[in-house]
Amino acid sequence: MEKKRKVIKIKAIPAERVEKELIITTEFIKLDSALKLAGEAETGGHAKLMVSEGKVFVNGERCLQRGKKLFDGDSFRVGATVYKVVRLR
Repeated sequence: MEKKRKVIKIKAIPAERVEKELIITTEFIKLDSALKLAGEAETGGHAKLMVSEGKVFVNGERCLQRGKKLFDGDSFRVGATVYKVVRLR
């Protein structure tokens, strides 16, 4: 007779959210460039992969457009880190 296995699901405890500013001097920055500037992606290919896998949220919604333009006041999140785009004038 086989033993029945009991499956226990463990939910990950969300990490504490960290907020940072991403300073730009232009009118906008594309999402893939913002990921590189923030240090979340080492290369453009890495940024593309992160976006295509749905790991990036823009203004609270999952974003699959790596060329999405981010303007002053927009925010994007990777993991528990939220970046707010701030334009210096």
